[in-house]
Amino acid sequence: MRLISLDVFRGITVAGMILVNMASIAEPNVYAPLAHANWNGCTFADLVFPFFLFIVGVAMAFSFAKYTDAKLQVQRERDAASTIESQAPSANVSLVSKASTQQPKSLTPPYGKIFRRALILFALGLFLNGFWNKGPWTFNLDSLRYMGVLQRIALSYLFASLIVLILPRKTQWIVAGLLLVGYWLAMMYVPVPGFGAGVLQENNPAANLAAFVDRSIIPAAHLHASFKNLGDPEGLFSTIPAIVSVLFGYFTGQWIRTQPVKKSTSIGLALFGIGCLIVGLAWGFVFPINKKLWTSSYVVYTTGTALLLLAACYELIEVRNIKKWGEGFKILGMNAIAIFVASVLLIKILVRTIVGIEETAPNAYNFIYQKYFATWAGAVNGSFLFSFVTLLLWFAVAWIMYRQRWFIKV
Repeated sequence: MRLISLDVFRGITVAGMILVNMASIAEPNVYAPLAHANWNGCTFADLVFPFFLFIVGVAMAFSFAKYTDAKLQVQRERDAASTIESQAPSANVSLVSKASTQQPKSLTPPYGKIFRRALILFALGLFLNGFWNKGPWTFNLDSLRYMGVLQRIALSYLFASLIVLILPRKTQWIVAGLLLVGYWLAMMYVPVPGFGAGVLQENNPAANLAAFVDRSIIPAAHLHASFKNLGDPEGLFSTIPAIVSVLFGYFTGQWIRTQPVKKSTSIGLALFGIGCLIVGLAWGFVFPINKKLWTSSYVVYTTGTALLLLAACYELIEVRNIKKWGEGFKILGMNAIAIFVASVLLIKILVRTIVGIEETAPNAYNFIYQKYFATWAGAVNGSFLFSFVTLLLWFAVAWIMYRQRWFIKV
């Protein structure tokens, strides 16, 4: 079963990513929704990344279905055999014994494929981080940032996959809850040397536990400059709750698989989404919604938003069969990783390529932005229009790839 509404949802997320990434180069000349929150809070830009993780989880529910269903069937038959054996009279012991030896076979999960995919995603992230890292046409390993967007997707996907393939369903929920609550308690109550416990300040990003753990493991030269090289917004410790973003997507996909294609399913998704929004906002009073720390409240809040958008896509496409509006997004979403990597490379090329030989010569991004957009549309409108034109470019690339049946998957 292929969920077309999920492809559309993925395409919408890719489109949002392109708009946000391109517009961010022109900061502060950018519309507020396209700029990330400075610290606490959540803008449109802050929804893109957790949407990707949520989508990864939903897709896992369908791609792993034959393995998880087989595992569940094995467990059910074993439980049934145990029940029969415990209730059988002594006269039927031989019959029960014979039946219990006929154990069902489960499929072996594709662990090798999972590790390979995670490794490729992580390597792509390292490549993007190091591509012309310092100065034009250079790849500086000495200051290569180790973590990043694709690295977090890789690790979250890897650990979420192992959780859903190894653990029983009830235990998966327990693990998700423990990860969120455990992260919250650790961030608020475990003291950081030199700072104390629960210091989650924008002007002191090194004071929180996540930053402390990251710099204790990763050398400073390989951390993010926004944390003064003393932490990382996509660091190792804050990847723990990001795993739950994937798990929540997986739980959603598993639930959708068991539901009829009816309005009731769309309503169910929406109600779950509203519930997550309420819980996330309430949790935010004691553990602020914060993307850079990937707080537990942020996980729940963004999951709620993702559920609402998925509910809308599901209702229109799967239930009402209104598909034309989402065709372009579907095409974009079917080559999401390829478009993501290529679009980030384009940004790096534009930023690192100097137009002219003068010492004050602008880079290609600023040259195009100022000459063709900002001069007549204004600084803020110009940055948006530049981003929108770039989005149209990638729509065209995705359309060509779709027509040629080029689907690049990891």
